Amino acid sequence: MVLPKHMRLKGHRCFECIYKEGSRFYSPSMVLRVIKANTKLPIKGIKSQIRPSIKCAISISNKVSKKSVTRNKLRRLFHQHLTSKLSKMEFDNEIWAFFSLKPSCMQNPNSDLLKECDKLLIKSGITK
Repeated sequence: MVLPKHMRLKGHRCFECIYKEGSRFYSPSMVLRVIKANTKLPIKGIKSQIRPSIKCAISISNKVSKKSVTRNKLRRLFHQHLTSKLSKMEFDNEIWAFFSLKPSCMQNPNSDLLKECDKLLIKSGITK
């Protein structure tokens, strides 16, 4: 299960904005960058006027694993987890969230990674 199109964050301007102005939250295996959505930036791929309340992106570099199969499995795991966790929630403001996995994440089992993800979402104030 992949993040629905309306929940995915796209476009290099959005990522630049997150890197420059976003708040960072750290855990041993990943970094979460969160920013209140910049409505002035055009969002690539979404034509409708109704916007969702959260958009997510996940970055898994070659340093995490050289095998694309492994990186894609991790990405799908996180997409499924975020979809089940965030799709039913309602937010006051639109939020952009960007997860970057560190190379040390490969030493942890998937269940621990998802727990870290949940802790970061709580730490950032996205979930309770």
